Amino acid sequence: MGGVEALRKLLEIDPEIRAIIATGYSFDPVVENYRAYGFCAAMTKPFGMDELSKTVKKALEDR
Repeated sequence: MGGVEALRKLLEIDPEIRAIIATGYSFDPVVENYRAYGFCAAMTKPFGMDELSKTVKKALEDR
């Protein structure tokens, strides 16, 4: 099961879930249009703790 399918199932359980897509594929259509897939943020690997921290904070604030 991929991330998009997993998120669909999680959103069925909790429509308020906050999910961040993290992938090594920078040209992935999900990364480029993450909100259309139900994610609240996107990150491309590799990333450091500073970027992770900022992205998680933004994802939690953007409600």
